[in-house]
Amino acid sequence: MTPTSTPLGLARFNALEEHAAFAALREVCASTVWARRLLTARPYSGAEDLCSASDAAMTELTADDLAEAMAGHPPIGRPRPGDPTSAREQRGMAGASEALKAEMLELNLAYQERFGHVFLICATGRTAEQLRDAVRERIGNSPEREREIVRTELGKINRIRLTGLAAEEAEEGTA
Repeated sequence: MTPTSTPLGLARFNALEEHAAFAALREVCASTVWARRLLTARPYSGAEDLCSASDAAMTELTADDLAEAMAGHPPIGRPRPGDPTSAREQRGMAGASEALKAEMLELNLAYQERFGHVFLICATGRTAEQLRDAVRERIGNSPEREREIVRTELGKINRIRLTGLAAEEAEEGTA
């Protein structure tokens, strides 16, 4: 691959039929508005272009759009069974003690009761203790402040997932 060529994964994404590309984007972020914005901006020449388009789309999401996006994320400490993405992203909770997992469950429930949605954070690379401390810190935020933090965290998650989507990978089924 030359420095100016499009990564293989991104080239495949650019070439997908609209419905398939839309489905791939919805796997990254559950917001329909966000996915449509990125879909209409194809083709992308590089992962940074794709991530920049994501960042721009994130700034325009309404509260309802954010709620739709958050609905696609499981609570911290409880990745969806059979979902390797959420399990990988929440790896920091995997080795947590039972006491810490129970505390995180209580904090998640208190957060959800206060804000009406899951506690959303870019969990990649964070320990269970860091995740617990973050929810403790953020539960006292105003709903407006928390919505903007969620927007930022969702943007980080989207960037990580889009970078993976764009990465050069071998075609499935080939040697």
